[in-house]
Amino acid sequence: MARTTFDVEVLTPEGSVFSDTVEMVSTRTETGSIGILAHHQPLLGLLAPTELRLYRGENDYARFAQGEGYVQVAEGRVLLLVEEAHTPDDLDVAELREKLSKAESALSGAEAGTAEFDRAARDKRRWEAFLAVAEGTATH
Repeated sequence: MARTTFDVEVLTPEGSVFSDTVEMVSTRTETGSIGILAHHQPLLGLLAPTELRLYRGENDYARFAQGEGYVQVAEGRVLLLVEEAHTPDDLDVAELREKLSKAESALSGAEAGTAEFDRAARDKRRWEAFLAVAEGTATH
């Protein structure tokens, strides 16, 4: 069954990585997973690192490893402003494992409640999410 479509744009500091019409957006906010369909109520949310799926149809979707950012639903469109967004093909599993290992080391060596601890925790969460996308094991 075809759904009503709407415009979506994914922007990073480097520019637009996706701009198209879709039937559904599937992502994760800081409060949990979210699916956005046409005519969704206005929303402004804080995005967490995850696999972003942009469904053009039931079996036709674009996938991205999504970094931290914001989602805005307004005036019949969705805008995702994210630190980074990469297709699975652009991700290097070995490099991500190395980054995750460094983040885990930094986290274990940092004092809780410090900026260093918070940065390491954010990095660890990001690299875990990106690695799951790269390996095809990401879930919402």
